[in-house]
Amino acid sequence: MSKTKVSIIGGAGYGAAELLRHLIVRDDVEVLRVSSKDYVGKTIGQVHRSLFGLDKTDLVIEDITPQACVEGADIVFLAMPHIITARVAMELFDTGVRIIDLSGDFRLDSLDDYIRDYAPEHPCADRLGTFTYGMPELNAEAIKDAQYVASPGCFATGIAVGLLPLAKAGILVDSNVRTVAMTGSSGSGVRPIEGTHHPVRTNNLKAYKTLQHQHRAEILQTLGKAGANNTSLDFIPVSAPLVRGILAISQLDLPEDFSEADIQKLYEEYYAEHRSVIVMPLGQSPEVVAVKNTIRVEVGISVRIDEVTGQRTLACITAIDNLVKGGAGQAIQSFNLMTGKDASFGLDQPGIWP
Repeated sequence: MSKTKVSIIGGAGYGAAELLRHLIVRDDVEVLRVSSKDYVGKTIGQVHRSLFGLDKTDLVIEDITPQACVEGADIVFLAMPHIITARVAMELFDTGVRIIDLSGDFRLDSLDDYIRDYAPEHPCADRLGTFTYGMPELNAEAIKDAQYVASPGCFATGIAVGLLPLAKAGILVDSNVRTVAMTGSSGSGVRPIEGTHHPVRTNNLKAYKTLQHQHRAEILQTLGKAGANNTSLDFIPVSAPLVRGILAISQLDLPEDFSEADIQKLYEEYYAEHRSVIVMPLGQSPEVVAVKNTIRVEVGISVRIDEVTGQRTLACITAIDNLVKGGAGQAIQSFNLMTGKDASFGLDQPGIWP
């Protein structure tokens, strides 16, 4: 079997652990190199304990140049923080290697959005808008031939996947979406910080970056490309006492000419060809535990008509694993499409219940 040769730059974090968990067991993939500034000289099995003792986990993490890391590779995954990623990418654009970036450096088209949400400047601002956005439920055909892919953010995935059918149907026009989304601690990365320290996170719920989260612009950009127009988003993220998972609850006013059954049909038709997205039956709500450790997305909708005003309110709830569908697993979906496979190839594991 012909193997696609891949390298990973930024091999010490949770994103790299997820990439390796899925890639090293595949017969069609050869992981050539893993580079990092951390854990140099250790094997990937020593760094990522769930891999310890498995075949192919004696690969040693190296501190080498980006060019050396991608030598002979067909595709490279960049699994580093923003700004660092852009600087590394600049060293790879002339090598011919195809890039899948897991950071936020190339998701946004607007430099103003990037400066507001990520950093005072962008190392290569002229590259904004040149990466294909790696969401198969929106861009599957474009991803297949892409040279460079920007893999979506975790909140952006959970929220946007829940709203794409509404955008396509023309419902997200002159509308306001109100979203509260709860996330697990792994979304904050491998390095412990005050806000994600276990004693202040366990048995606790707290809002943070209220109405100011950096994924807000990404969500609106994604929905706009799906058909939304003049739509606003009020987004409140919540730190939850979970390791993995996002539960996103979005509400909006629904036009009178759409019933609950109409909306359910929109979702079922939109996701009919995306087997990793499960539209729940009416009356059944998505749950994080059902999608944990998987690429699966559960989506559920509900409509209420107010008894006093007659106002129709639509609630859409989505559940994802933030490290899989919200991170490395979605990057592998892009990898699959770029190598001629179905997006969910090798990712069809059921969830762990309970």
